[in-house]
Order: sequence, then structure tokens, then C-alpha cells
Amino acid sequence: MKADPALHPFWQGMPKDYLSILDQASMHAQFEPGAVIFREGEPANRFYLIHSGEVDLEADVDGERLELIQKLGPGDVIGWSWLFPPYYWHFNARAVTRTTATFYYGTRLREQCDENPAFGYELMKRISQVLLARLQSTRRRLSHASAPAH
Repeated sequence: MKADPALHPFWQGMPKDYLSILDQASMHAQFEPGAVIFREGEPANRFYLIHSGEVDLEADVDGERLELIQKLGPGDVIGWSWLFPPYYWHFNARAVTRTTATFYYGTRLREQCDENPAFGYELMKRISQVLLARLQSTRRRLSHASAPAH
């Protein structure tokens, strides 16, 4: 069963006609614990709004081990590489617990952004907020890691 996109915090305040565009480019997704949602280096053509569960965003450090970048859960967004050429994932996403999400076809949304720049602007404002929050989170984590022990 597909969740109502208007209920996810990412879409709060989005005009109703844009929600209709989003609905046409989406479907329900469910992942069992351990399932890979996407893998670094593979083509990026979608993104997800998490409704329930927990997802680890991981980086392939040396081809042999993964390093946790961030834990994500209900209300979070994963995947924005579909929006930027060359459209390949830069991280891995893996379900830690059973996870439900709404899956959006990025290629379809890029077409809609080109056809309707106002819609594209709304989408970019929201994606930019996610990017900013992730950068700030990384900055805090790095500053804590480099702080001298007391």
C-alpha cells in the first residue's frame, strides 16, 4: 500500500498540484533487515522517503569494509544522486530493520523539473535542506572525533 506523500515531513507545505506529480512518479517499497537499497557506483535513478524502520548510509572505505556515515529513520530521505550527473550512487544504503518507504523515480522527476521549473525549484529547495543537514551532521561528527579527550 502506497503512503500518502503529503504525510511525510519532506513534502509538508508542498502545493497539491505538485503532490499529484509526485504521486504519479512513486510506489511503495519495503526492505527486510540486511537488504541493500542501493550500492555505491551503481546507476542512481530513484530516491526514498522513509516511513518506518532504520537504514544505514555507508561508505566503501577501501573495497573491503564499510564505514557508517549516518543512521536514518522515519521522516528521513535517502538518495539524491539521481539529481546530479553522472547519476551514480556515492554511498551504500542498507536496511537495518524492516523498512517501509515511498520510492520515487528520479528520471521521471527530472523530466517534470525540466517541464515545470516552479516544481523543480520546490524540489531543489527540499533536497538542498537535506544536503545541508547531512553536511552539518558530518561536520559535528568530525569535530567530535578530532576533539582532545579530557
